[in-house]
Amino acid sequence: MSTTRAFVQSLPRLRVKPSRLSRSIAQHVQSRSYSKLSVSIPKRFATKSAPSLRIPSLSRPLSTSSALSHGHVDPPKPGEELYVTFIDKEGASHKIAVNKGDNLLDIAQAHDLEMEGACGGSCACSTCHVIVTEQDYYDKMPEPDDDENDMLDLAFGLTETSRLGCQVVMTPELDGLVVKLPSMTRNLQSSDFK
Repeated sequence: MSTTRAFVQSLPRLRVKPSRLSRSIAQHVQSRSYSKLSVSIPKRFATKSAPSLRIPSLSRPLSTSSALSHGHVDPPKPGEELYVTFIDKEGASHKIAVNKGDNLLDIAQAHDLEMEGACGGSCACSTCHVIVTEQDYYDKMPEPDDDENDMLDLAFGLTETSRLGCQVVMTPELDGLVVKLPSMTRNLQSSDFK
C-alpha cells in the first residue's frame, strides 16, 4: 500500500475548525511518523505556526511509445532491394524497389498508389485486395489464414489468386512479384446493415 493511501486511511475524522485543520493534520502526521510525507493545505486554512505540508500526487506517470507511421517504408539499401510491380486500375505498371519485410499495403500507400487499407492493415476489411498475376508467386506465399479468407469473401472481383495486401510480406522468394489492383473495392461498414 502506498504511503499516501496509508496516511489517508489512517486519518481520524477531523472535527476541527478550518483555522486548526493544518495544525491537526501536522500533529497527526508527526504522531504516525510520516516524516517523509508532505501535505499541501489551502492558504485559507493555513496558520502561521503550522508547518507547510504536501501530499504527493496519486496519479501515475505518463508514458508514451513511438507511433508507427502507417504507409511508411524505408528505401532499400543497394544490393538488398526486392522488386514488386503493381498494375493499377487503369492498367499502368509501377515497378517499385522494396525491403524484405515490407507489406504490399504499406508499399502501395508510400508510393501513392490507389489502395485504401481502411482498417489500417489489421486484416479487418478487404480494401487492400490484390490479385497475384502469376500462380507460381501465389504458391510461394504462406497460406491465407481464416481471418484473411473471411475478409477476402467480401472482396470485389475475387479470384483464385486474390490476397489482402496487408498480409503479403515481401521475401526474397517473392522478388519480381506482380499484383493487379481490382477495378473496385468494397468497404462494408456497420452503417451498411441498418
